[in-house]
Amino acid sequence: MISGPRPGQRRLLVALLFVGTALNYVDRQVLALLKPTLVAAFGWDDQAYAHLGSAFQLTTAGSLLMVGWLVDRFGVRRAYGTAVAAWSLAGIAHAFAATIGQFVAARISLAAAESVNTPAAVKAAARHLPLSKRSLGLGIINTAPNIGAILTPLLIPPFAATFGWRASFLVTGALGFVWLLAWWPATRWLDIHEGIRSPDADGRQASATPWRELLTDRRTWAIAGAKGLSDMVWWFLLFWTPDLFARGFGLTQGTLGAPIALIYTMAALGALSSGALFPALLARRVSLNRARKGAMLTYGCLVLPVPLALGAGNPWTAAMLIGLALFAHQGFSTNLFGFAADVVPVTRVATVIAVGAVCGNVAGMGMIELTGWSLTRGFGYHPLFVLSAAAYVLATGWIHVCVPVIQATEPH
Repeated sequence: MISGPRPGQRRLLVALLFVGTALNYVDRQVLALLKPTLVAAFGWDDQAYAHLGSAFQLTTAGSLLMVGWLVDRFGVRRAYGTAVAAWSLAGIAHAFAATIGQFVAARISLAAAESVNTPAAVKAAARHLPLSKRSLGLGIINTAPNIGAILTPLLIPPFAATFGWRASFLVTGALGFVWLLAWWPATRWLDIHEGIRSPDADGRQASATPWRELLTDRRTWAIAGAKGLSDMVWWFLLFWTPDLFARGFGLTQGTLGAPIALIYTMAALGALSSGALFPALLARRVSLNRARKGAMLTYGCLVLPVPLALGAGNPWTAAMLIGLALFAHQGFSTNLFGFAADVVPVTRVATVIAVGAVCGNVAGMGMIELTGWSLTRGFGYHPLFVLSAAAYVLATGWIHVCVPVIQATEPH
């Protein structure tokens, strides 16, 4: 029998996943921050920019149909390491785009590779972290998108102003290869513990879950619906917030970095708060069901004031309101990942998370397209912010309908 991973191995795994996830969001956020420069270079309008974002989301959704199975079949180490190499190459390829078609091709390649990130991270937490440590580990990993989103607006616009937009894509893409120098030697033990080179506990190689069984499971639909409702807000704000501050408050590419960084600092704190809250509730003997759903509903209510950002008198007040919404999003999202790791068998958790991520990306694509349509026709951002305000309370209700009582699949 293979013993479980050592505490030091678990901590290093979480740290590497944290950095890898941060790089994932650095690469994808560069586009939004360089929008004014790229619009001038390629002649895009709002609808064309929305189509580019939609192509990214649609490619991610399509890729996720296979990504969960690949992670479950080949393991976190191989799938994630290969994905980081691929998305780093795709990020660098943006710098060599001479036409819109070449730029779109690089963007689609980036989306396909980056789709591995979330299923692999949740699979790693479900497989290698005990229930009492899982939410904290997921909370730490879930702060990583925000760290990337904090640093990118502070560093990339001035860097691009000095060295050009092509250099920005070259540097951010190259960071992934630096990360790989640590990943491959530090995670050799993952292949053994995941049964990649040895049989599972029953003496058989783990088999893929039949799709019919997976898609008739109410737990799958609970996660898929909640991801669709919550992720549409995340992708909408990640893609359009820089434009909102430029359009609504007159901020330039060089001055919008600080408010954007504030927003994602608050989002990072939301992920950490959720990672600390859940084990505290368990320690007080609150049931798993009440702890998860109560936390989700609390975070959902914190999103309700977000439409007030559109009437804010200055960018800092707007940033605080949007930051509160993303604080809540990350708290909700961390609990949702924890819910998936709690109730879904570990042999299929990456696949279920991938199904949820498909729904999230398709919903995000719809929000991005709807934003372009709304701006082009003079409706502004108001309809999108109203939808965003209601999304998380609805997502919590959907989970409760699908899974009235949460029960962990593994005893701890």
